[in-house]
Amino acid sequence: MLSRSILSRQFRQTASATASLVSRPASSSLSSTPAFQSFFRATVAQRRLLSDTTRQAITKAVASAPVVLFMKGTPETPQCGFSRASIQILGLQGVDPEKFAAFNVLEDSELREGIKEFSDWPTIPQLYVDKEFIGGCDIIVSMHQSGELAKLLEEKKVLAVEEGEGKKE
Repeated sequence: MLSRSILSRQFRQTASATASLVSRPASSSLSSTPAFQSFFRATVAQRRLLSDTTRQAITKAVASAPVVLFMKGTPETPQCGFSRASIQILGLQGVDPEKFAAFNVLEDSELREGIKEFSDWPTIPQLYVDKEFIGGCDIIVSMHQSGELAKLLEEKKVLAVEEGEGKKE
């Protein structure tokens, strides 16, 4: 809790100092301002919050299956609309359950915050395909609508093979 309150205080100080930059002339160097330097230090401090243990656990989770979704809730009981939409899209696409893993970020606050830093993406859910970060719900929806997601999942061979569709010789 102490580290969160320190970061919150730094964030408030940085935000108020950054607001004063609006009135600065365009010729002043932003990187030499105390507000920028404070913001940079706070950003670096936040990056350090992801422990090596958490980073290793997330790396292992991402590698646990060809398709990995970090979500709020479980595929059976999603706890937010964005997670629900992501699961529904993956189902519509026909992702093979044997090639899919989901991680409930609500069970572990360190995972919930760590995955955001790991991917440098601020929201959950987060989709990984073949260890590559794809994006959040907005990206998944967009790729689904454009056909890019179907193409990607087919290329990565993560779709379920329907009965009667054996390998063509």
